[in-house]
Formats: sequence, structure tokens, C-alpha cells
Amino acid sequence: MKKLECIIRPFKLEEVKDALNNVGVRGMTVSEVRGFGRSRGHTELYRGSEYTIEFVPKLKLEIVLEDENIDKVIDAVLQAASTGKIGDGKIFVLPIDETIRIRTGERGAAAI
Repeated sequence: MKKLECIIRPFKLEEVKDALNNVGVRGMTVSEVRGFGRSRGHTELYRGSEYTIEFVPKLKLEIVLEDENIDKVIDAVLQAASTGKIGDGKIFVLPIDETIRIRTGERGAAAI
């Protein structure tokens, strides 16, 4: 099993969710996060004063999958989340040793 952590732009959530639905993803966790990468944030003008936004708002999607589904899910996220501009986000792939459903005690793929 693998865990995908996808950092995406907030306005892309619905597109990504629909794309994941189409490839059979049954569940995910979404968190609001803030961060910066190469762009190091940006400056904005508010009431005549310029200020720097160093940490840009993003969404973090966490999805646990069986190994054979990884490539199609990654492709779906890449297509749906991309704008072609700096700041589109990242996808991290992590190994998962075990998954257990608390309610039933199911383990492994059955617990996803």
C-alpha cells in the first residue's frame, strides 16, 4: 500500500475530487495548509500598504491506495491540479506498512 500526499491549489479541489472519483478513489482526507516553495510567497497591497505573504494557502490531500492503483491516481491528480504555473503543488508517495479499520478491525486492503 502507498499513501499519496498531494499539495494543491485550493480552487482546484473540486476538479481533483471529480478526477479521483472517476478513477475509483473512495476516500481521502483534506487539510488546509500553508507553505512556500520556489516562489517564496508574494507581495500584496492592502489599504495603501504593501506587505509580503510568505506562506501561501494550499490544500493537502491524503489518499491511501493499493500499489496497483498508484499510477492512474497520480495521473488523475496531475491532470486535474495543473495550471502550468509555478505553485501548482507537489505529490509525495509514501509506503504504508499496515491499515486497520477501527470500527471492524479489518486489516490491509479491506480497511481502505
